[in-house]
Amino acid sequence: MNANYARTSEVAATPAAQEEAPEKSARHFRPRLLPTLAALLLLPVFISAGQWQWNKATIKGNLQKDLDARGAEPTIQIPTTLVDPQSLLFRKIVARGHYEAQYQILIDNRIHREQAGYHVITPLRLEGSDVRLLVNRGWVPALAEHHLVPQIATPTGTVEVTGTAIVPTTRFITLGADDVSRKTEWQNVWQNLDLGRFGKAVDFPLQPIVIELDATSTAGGFVREWRRPDERLETHLGYALQWWSFAATTVVLWLVVNFRRRS
Repeated sequence: MNANYARTSEVAATPAAQEEAPEKSARHFRPRLLPTLAALLLLPVFISAGQWQWNKATIKGNLQKDLDARGAEPTIQIPTTLVDPQSLLFRKIVARGHYEAQYQILIDNRIHREQAGYHVITPLRLEGSDVRLLVNRGWVPALAEHHLVPQIATPTGTVEVTGTAIVPTTRFITLGADDVSRKTEWQNVWQNLDLGRFGKAVDFPLQPIVIELDATSTAGGFVREWRRPDERLETHLGYALQWWSFAATTVVLWLVVNFRRRS
């Protein structure tokens, strides 16, 4: 009799327990205006920023491949006629002539191992020609008093220079105009290496390339640790992934805030 009473109590308790269990309210997707507008504004920004960084990394990688491939080709003698700059880009070049220190310029704000200095750019008058070739002889440190310019030793007589042909960028920021013209005193400190401006300031033909002097050259060079085209490539890739992760996070957050419990 006691056993039957226990079973009856268990059966009677079951409906009551079921009534006390709370119902799980269903969720439904209903986009809200402000989160949706924020996502629409942020997603293109994040995706575009990531794509921009990825493209920069791709360009740098391709330039490095070109440098490695063309730098492995045989060294060529620079002609005394004006060349197509792209045909010689990243090629190993050899040239003979003499330096013209009176037209030498120093490119300011060049950093080497966290120390400020200059790149020394000296025209080389090609042997048997009126054509000049600009030679980047390397980096020299700035003086403690930056308004003073370091004295640069320049070889005299005929020299043979060997190095890599580059085409200086035309995209740079100039803080004030570099006042260089044939009617003014020669300005030997420039903010950027501008071949077009240099050509207007002189009265001789100028090759449209610059030679970065080899580290082993004895033609009056200074510190020559040239930057690689793919420098900071991994940093750009990291930034690209970071921006795209922001875009993915935005999508996830937008989905979370727009799923609501059904009332």
